[in-house]
Amino acid sequence: METAEHIKHLAREGQLLADAAERAGLDAEVRTCPGWEVRHLLRHTGMVHRWATAFVAEGHTSYRPADGEPDLDGTPLLDWYREGHDRLVTALTGAPDTLECWAFMPAPSPLAFWARRQAHETTVHRVDAESALGLVAGRSPVGPDLAADGIDELLCGFHARDKSRVRTDRPGTLRVRTADTGDVWTVLLSADAPRTARTADGPVDCELTGPAEALYLSLWNRLPAGSPAVAVTGDDRLTRLWRETSAVTW
Repeated sequence: METAEHIKHLAREGQLLADAAERAGLDAEVRTCPGWEVRHLLRHTGMVHRWATAFVAEGHTSYRPADGEPDLDGTPLLDWYREGHDRLVTALTGAPDTLECWAFMPAPSPLAFWARRQAHETTVHRVDAESALGLVAGRSPVGPDLAADGIDELLCGFHARDKSRVRTDRPGTLRVRTADTGDVWTVLLSADAPRTARTADGPVDCELTGPAEALYLSLWNRLPAGSPAVAVTGDDRLTRLWRETSAVTW
């Protein structure tokens, strides 16, 4: 997926997130994030947006911590979130392809990294915001291409890092296969960080099959265990391992 497409998705998903948050109310429970209310979701996502904007707009070439979450609520919090989202979209749209700045996963360029990362950060949290409205079947869709791209980022990016907690003393191989886009990933799970290949070669212990959207949300733990949208064949131990250890935290 091209950088311009990621930015387009970021713009749309961020607007949907704010709209859902406003409709749900800031004290509504975020069903997909136990213990969070909508205000917590807005503070977190808005903080991440501003953190990313600083790297893109100011060209920082080394890690810098975020400024932290604001002590805002009500309409001022919603306005703060919308403003930060707009700033991020503007910064990415105006950044040159030659942008040099810090990034924390391999990518064709820092600009490509931040556009992709923030598109998926915002998409997953938009799903969270809509969960506060009780939306499941009626939530805004995640397009197949975006969903498949997000699966790739999660498997080949986040969980290829040494800090991944998805580890087991009983090695096994997990395959993820999208029924609509034709993408396949094979993930070796062991006592080391997962190793993922974009291949359907070789036997596996467990396979997850379904539409890209369902697999995307399942692997991000936004669908309940046992969702009929995802078919599981083989050793379900590996899907339980993923659900118990794969959460990406700030």
